Amino acid sequence: MRIIRKDKDIIAFLKILKERASGINYEIEQRVKAILDDVRSNGDKAVLKYTRMFDSLKLSSLRINPDAISEYAGKADTEVIKALKRTAARIRSFHKMQTEESWSFTEGNTILGQLIRPLERVGVYIPGGKASYPSTVLMNIIPAQVAGVKEIALCVPTPKGKINPYVMAAIKMLGVTEVYRIGGSQAIGAMAFGTQTIKKVDKIVGPGNIYVATAKKMVFGEVDIDLIAGPSEILIIADDTANPAVVAADLLSQAEHDEFASSILLTNSEGLAEAVNKEVEIQLGNLKRKLIARKSIDNYGAIILKRDIKDAVVLSNLIAPEHLEVMTKKPENLLPVINNAGAIFLGEWTPEALGDYSAGPNHTLPTGGTARFSSPLGVYDFVKRSSLLNFTKDGFKKLAKTVKTIAEAEGLEAHKNSILIREGL
Repeated sequence: MRIIRKDKDIIAFLKILKERASGINYEIEQRVKAILDDVRSNGDKAVLKYTRMFDSLKLSSLRINPDAISEYAGKADTEVIKALKRTAARIRSFHKMQTEESWSFTEGNTILGQLIRPLERVGVYIPGGKASYPSTVLMNIIPAQVAGVKEIALCVPTPKGKINPYVMAAIKMLGVTEVYRIGGSQAIGAMAFGTQTIKKVDKIVGPGNIYVATAKKMVFGEVDIDLIAGPSEILIIADDTANPAVVAADLLSQAEHDEFASSILLTNSEGLAEAVNKEVEIQLGNLKRKLIARKSIDNYGAIILKRDIKDAVVLSNLIAPEHLEVMTKKPENLLPVINNAGAIFLGEWTPEALGDYSAGPNHTLPTGGTARFSSPLGVYDFVKRSSLLNFTKDGFKKLAKTVKTIAEAEGLEAHKNSILIREGL
C-alpha cells in the first residue's frame, strides 16, 4: 500500500477518492434512460427483452413462485441456515429499537401532532451479478417488516438461470413470496413505473452495480429511494497499540469486495504503518479474490501518517467513511469528536465483518462521503410522517391576526380571505 506523509500527497489522494465516488457517467446515464423509457412504455415486454440481453435468460414468467423458492432454499447447507436465522433475530431485535410512535400535544383546545404510518408497498433489489448476498436480503427486508410495510416485492437477478440457494433460503425465512427473477436498470424501472406483472412500489431500496445505482437516481421522484450505494469503504484510525495483522485483515476485508473498494489507515505511528504495509502483502497473497483486492489496494488504498490521532479524526470526518474502525488505546474517548461515519466500530474485537453480518445494525450504509448528511438504512426509511392539526374556534381566533399579517405581506390574498371568511362566522 502507498504510505502518505505529506499534506500535498494527502490532498491528491483525496481527489482520487472524490472522483471515484462522483458516480457520474454520462454514457451510462444515457443507456439507463433508454432502458427506463422502454420499460415505462412497454412494461413486461421490455423487461423480458433486457433479461435475455443482459442475463442470457429467456423467461416465460418474471416471478419465482413460492414452491420454487422452497425448492432452492432446500439446497442450502443447514449450518448456514442456522447462522442466517440467528442473524435475522439479532437484526430484528436491533431494528425494533428504531420504531417511532405517533404523538400529539394540546394548546388549550388545539391539538397538534405527527402521525407515523408505514409505507404501503416497497421494492427491494438484491444483487445477483458478481456475487449474491443473503445478508442483504435480511438487512433490507427486516426493517421494512418491523416498520409494518404490508407489501414487499423483491427483484433478484439470476444470470444464466443460476439461482442462489442461500438467497432463496433467506427470502423463505422472512416469508416474502412476491419475488421476480430480474435485475439491472430494467428491474428498477419495473418497480418504479409498474408493468403488466409488477405493481408499482412507493420506495425502492437495496444495493446494485452502477447501472442499478444510476437507475435509482433517475427514478427518484417517481418513487422514493434509500440511497445511492457506491463501492465499499473502510477507514481505520489506529495508534501504536493496534495489532498490525488485525488492521491489515480488516483493510483487506473491504478490498476484496470489488476493484473500486477503498481501504485507508490513518495513524500517528510510523512503526504501525510499516508493519501493516508488510502484513497486507502477506495476507493478500492468501486470498481467493486477491486480484480484486490488489487492484483495490493499489488504486484506492492508503496508509496516511498524521502528527497525532486528533488530526486523524479531523481527516476521517472530512472523508466521512462508510465503515470507521477505531483501534486506539481508549477508542471510546474519540467518539465525542467523530461526526461523520456510516458505522463506527470501537476496539480490535469489533471488526467490520461483524457489522456486515450478525451484529444487528444495518449494513446498508452511506458511501462516498455521504455520511456527512445521511444515515444507515433503518425502520425510519419505511415510514412516512403526517402533521396533524385540529383547531377550535377559540384557537383559530388566537392565530387569525398573525396569519392575515403574513399572508398580506406575501401577497397571497386568497390565504387572507380564508381567514377573513371564518372571522365572519
